[in-house]
Amino acid sequence: MGDALIQQEPDASSFPSGGLRNTFEARGYTAWDPSSPAFIMDQTLCIPTVFVSYTGDALDIKTPHLKSLRALDQAAVEVARYFDPGTENVNVVYGIEQEYFVVDLALYRARPDLMLCDRTLQGHTAAKDQQLEDHYFGNIPSRVMAFMKDFETEAYKLGVYIKTRHNEVAPNQFEFAPYHEEANLAIDHNQMIMMVMRKLAKRHNLKVIFHEKPYAGINGSGKHCNWSLCTNKGVNVFSPGKTPQDNLQFLSFIACTLKAVYEHHFLIMSTVATLSNSYRLGGSEAPPAVLSMFMGSTLTELLDMIEKGGSQRKKDIEQARMEIVGMVPEIFPDNTDRNRTSPFAFTGNRFEFRAIGSSANCASSMLFLNTAVAQQLRIFKTLVDKEMENGLKLEDALMKIIRKFVKESRHIRFEGNGYSEQWHEESVRRGLRGIQNVTEAYKVLLEEKTVALMEEMCVMNRRELEGRFEVRNEMYVKKLQIEARVMGDLAINHFVPTAIRHQNLLLENVRGLKEVFPAGEYEELVSTQLKALRKTAGYVNQMRGLVHDMIEARKKANKLEALHDRAAVYASEVLPVMEKIRDAADHLEMIVDDELWPLPKYRELLFLR
Repeated sequence: MGDALIQQEPDASSFPSGGLRNTFEARGYTAWDPSSPAFIMDQTLCIPTVFVSYTGDALDIKTPHLKSLRALDQAAVEVARYFDPGTENVNVVYGIEQEYFVVDLALYRARPDLMLCDRTLQGHTAAKDQQLEDHYFGNIPSRVMAFMKDFETEAYKLGVYIKTRHNEVAPNQFEFAPYHEEANLAIDHNQMIMMVMRKLAKRHNLKVIFHEKPYAGINGSGKHCNWSLCTNKGVNVFSPGKTPQDNLQFLSFIACTLKAVYEHHFLIMSTVATLSNSYRLGGSEAPPAVLSMFMGSTLTELLDMIEKGGSQRKKDIEQARMEIVGMVPEIFPDNTDRNRTSPFAFTGNRFEFRAIGSSANCASSMLFLNTAVAQQLRIFKTLVDKEMENGLKLEDALMKIIRKFVKESRHIRFEGNGYSEQWHEESVRRGLRGIQNVTEAYKVLLEEKTVALMEEMCVMNRRELEGRFEVRNEMYVKKLQIEARVMGDLAINHFVPTAIRHQNLLLENVRGLKEVFPAGEYEELVSTQLKALRKTAGYVNQMRGLVHDMIEARKKANKLEALHDRAAVYASEVLPVMEKIRDAADHLEMIVDDELWPLPKYRELLFLR
């Protein structure tokens, strides 16, 4: 019995594998991951495991993520030993901030789109949503507070310690943040607490929504992953000293991270490219689709000075003090501000990757970042050792390679507004690749540079990367297929019949007025109703035609053999028609009698009572 807990043989062909396993090749293995504690949920023993095929290929996210942590640990230890020969290991630490929406359960069940797609496929903007920005600093609604206390208690029982809870900017949007912890454990805890939240919300007649953009026109939800490295001596290598310029270890790891993100910026950014996250990226406080690194004014000044050949000791930037009020203690400002438009920002002693979607598993993105940084640390060590062999002292050799990495990666640093048109133009001049099309972004997994990185660092092989390319396209197609089918059903079976009933009411009113009033007076009285009839009939006819166009576009896409080609047609031809159907439906919502409209509206969904 104990052996069965350590290793099991589930069906590997029923899991999305991207062609790594065929239906007739069913054997696969799960193996206990001892670095992540087992837990009991719903009176069931749950064991964190890796999942690999019979041929040894990773079918899960955990396996390559663990390999990336090992690669980064090994490479970071070699560099850290320049500064402390007693360094034995370097742990990767994550702090995963989780954003989410809640909605009344009864209203959720009255929305087929929310139930089947986790987002509203139709909904006109409410008269009041987040424009007053009063929700962020407002009181947490009592129903939500009761739910928060409930899931935080259950989380504590499972070993997940929640540090903060608060409202987010959009109505009915909230966030919690746990204590930072070892990366593999942080990932498992995040996935576990999401399951707990879904289950406990029902006790409070609520529904938790982790979709990145459940409502149009207001903020979406992300999963901000704070990333840092800590030695076995308790030293955070991204923590500058009182004078950051004097901290060569800090500068070494900063330079390697800059170079790694620059070299593989499009690969790292492509990992957050999903259908649901594509609705979110680029605005409303979500990061833009071009990856850049925000370092803050102090570090930017320091890095510019190093790049130009200055010594790290030439200038001493002391922390300034801010006097607030006499009774309030002194506050020392951080060496960096926070830039909400930066996908990857340095925040004092860690980096915050803000582009990951709220429903995603952070490991699917962070494993590529870990691997890229591991590669650069290995290159850094090789170059420093070579300089020392040529006669340079350690400090001089370190500064020479730091300067080289800082200079070569300067284009990835940006301190301004990532939403601005100027930045998009500037990023092109800098040669930075942005996500223009989600399905096209997936191709980076097949590029030789990506394959070389992942195979060199022993994290993933070519077959595993090809499998993930297929899986991402498959998920994109299937999710958009579902959304398109639901959209067609809502349009033909909900919106059109409702609009026709509204038309009939208008027609009855017009006929009644004609019977009562004389011709001259009658024409003036029915002018408004006739305009509404024309508008309604126009949108009904438009919607019917668009649904037909959408179905034809789906048929065209479904005939294509290659998943990537199918996904590309869904993105280019199906999705734009869906947006037009939504526009027509949103206009109808504002015309049709409120009592007739078949779905709960945004003003009901967004404000809990």
